[in-house]
Amino acid sequence: MSDTLSTEFCLRMGRAWAALSRRLDSALGGHHGISFADYQLLLQLQRAPGGRLRRVDLAEKLGLTASGVTRSLLPLEKIGLVDRQSDPRDARVGYAIITATGSELVTNATTVVDNVSRAMLGAPSRAQLEATSTLLAQLAGTDQ
Repeated sequence: MSDTLSTEFCLRMGRAWAALSRRLDSALGGHHGISFADYQLLLQLQRAPGGRLRRVDLAEKLGLTASGVTRSLLPLEKIGLVDRQSDPRDARVGYAIITATGSELVTNATTVVDNVSRAMLGAPSRAQLEATSTLLAQLAGTDQ
């Protein structure tokens, strides 16, 4: 792949991410009062064993700093979607835990995310989705 093609791919990916984020922010905000970033955070907690993650692990999964996760958690905590928990053996370790209300919201919001995703993607083949997903995971430095 030429450098020009690689650069163009990254530029297109950036524009696609911006468009996707705007659409999802609008749809999730209108239906559930949360942003796409909030949804991603809550989804990571819902998928975690016991609905909880150390804040540093949550930051890693979201590609944020620990302080960025703390800032993101505060409004969600205020509206009852997440709780904090300290580690009784190590006061430096803090956990974020999804509440029952938060988990229910994620389940309902997933329908909105699915609908927007389908509307934006059209009808790509399974092979196209798998190949692109693999490439995006590589770019993100993850296997998810």
